[in-house]
Order: sequence, then structure tokens, then C-alpha cells
Amino acid sequence: MGKIKLELEYHLKSTSLNSLWNSIGTPYGLSDWFACNVQNTGIDYIFTWKDYAQNAQLLNIKPQEFIRFQWEKDEDTPYYFELRILKHELSNALTLRVTEFIEPDEKDDEILLWDTHIVDLRRRLGV
Repeated sequence: MGKIKLELEYHLKSTSLNSLWNSIGTPYGLSDWFACNVQNTGIDYIFTWKDYAQNAQLLNIKPQEFIRFQWEKDEDTPYYFELRILKHELSNALTLRVTEFIEPDEKDDEILLWDTHIVDLRRRLGV
């Protein structure tokens, strides 16, 4: 059985687009809330959490809108990991949509992990 697509949305209504983009679109920003350290050399990124590191390749980026990676273990598959900013036209509120592909039996753990990451992101953004 293959991986399933997981999409989660988190409303971040009282933050600026620039602040949110800097948090998701730069290695420094990602190091503040997603991983302990993020380094990149061109399209290759290394995400480090305490004693664990995972390599990813930058697949696509549109500044102020989204960034998409593919984990090294998913190379040559259609699976990816994406952070996308959605801007609500009427309210100008922002939502962060997280998309990733996971093993079906990991869904609850992944949701809990993302919820925890977003608490850290909100703390960093002051929202």
C-alpha cells in the first residue's frame, strides 16, 4: 500500500505575509520552528532534529506563496512536502496549508506533530 496525501490548514490571522514567508521560505526561519537546524546548498537541504537528520531537495518555490520539498527517501516518487500560504481576500487573514504524503498508519501521529510545530510557529510569529 502506498502513502496517502495529508493536508492540514492552520489559520494565522494576525501575522504579516512577509513574516510568515520568512518562517517557511528560508532555512533560518525553518530552523526557528520546524527543525533544530536547516542548511541548504542550492536545491539540497539538510533538516536536523537533535540526533536525526533528513535530506530533502527543493522541488519548487514561489516566494510569498509556497515552498515544496521532496525527502531523499521519496526520490523518484510523486511524494512531496509543501508549505503554502493562502491569503483570504476579504479579511486578509493568512492560512498555512501543509501537504505531505504519509503512511496510512501514521496519520494521527503526523497530525499531532504538525499541531506541535504550528504552536512553535505561532509563538515565533507572536500570534
